[in-house]
Amino acid sequence: MKKKIGVVLSGCGVYDGSEIHEAVFTLLAIDNNGAEAVCMAPDLALDEVNHLTGEATGAKRNVLVESARIARGKIRNISEVTAGDLDAVIFPGGFGAAKNLCNFAVKGAEATVHPEVARLLREMAAVKKPIGAICIAPALIAATLGKEYRPKVTIGTDAGTAAAIQQTGSEHVQCPVTDFVVDRENKIVSTPAYMLAERISETAEGIEKTVKTVIGLI
Repeated sequence: MKKKIGVVLSGCGVYDGSEIHEAVFTLLAIDNNGAEAVCMAPDLALDEVNHLTGEATGAKRNVLVESARIARGKIRNISEVTAGDLDAVIFPGGFGAAKNLCNFAVKGAEATVHPEVARLLREMAAVKKPIGAICIAPALIAATLGKEYRPKVTIGTDAGTAAAIQQTGSEHVQCPVTDFVVDRENKIVSTPAYMLAERISETAEGIEKTVKTVIGLI
């Protein structure tokens, strides 16, 4: 029986959703390690960003609908997924992780988290099922679990983001792009990816190691 690894997407595109390279590398690594990905996303509106100019368009898109592009249509509403359905869960990065799944991009350490995302994360933490977080997504983990679990996470070396993570009660650990940080007590694994990466191959290496470690903690 294949292990089921949840992949929580936040849209489609680095500036307003999931970082596509990070999401795809996560899905590939899950398959390469003999597990099965269960893609999911919340059903809510996102503010569209033109990825050519980096400017907001003023239009809205739907996070679940956009995420379905990456998942090739095979995706579930996160509200219908429980910890009992999964063996582990992984959050790719992209601004969507900090704007759509929570509002860390605006609120920092005072961030509030989408209620269904927070529910699933807390369910996973309560039963000690592994959690993976990539790029900026560790900030989401910190905002959700910081006070109760004081997790160790990394977003690489960015001082401002690291300070905000510390303020949630979590511990930030500096980490190079091709490596990862493991909080063995809480079974949380994180890697910097495009918080630091200058080449696509660096992102792929860190994510491959992270996914393998997450699966190894099951």
